[in-house]
Amino acid sequence: MSNGKKCPHCEHKDRSEDEIKDLISRLNRIEGQIRGIHKMVDEGAYCVDILTQVNAARCSLNSFSKVLLGSHIKSCVKDDVKNGSDEKIDELVELLQKMMK
Repeated sequence: MSNGKKCPHCEHKDRSEDEIKDLISRLNRIEGQIRGIHKMVDEGAYCVDILTQVNAARCSLNSFSKVLLGSHIKSCVKDDVKNGSDEKIDELVELLQKMMK
């Protein structure tokens, strides 16, 4: 998917086809869950049933984040440390602090 060129203003990561397929599959599932919640609201579903589906979507997003975070640590952060830099570690610490709010 990537052409190998990096934008001078942002970071880009080349991902394997398998990683892309897994992430897209997870996002499609989450998108379907959100559409389902929307439909439940439109149809006047019981609040507890809607909230149960909201929780399921939240769990799916958390799972997506864990997979992506693991990949980031195993590639971007690891490579940065190997190259003698702490920039990605600092970035990771900041990210984790935001995620844990």
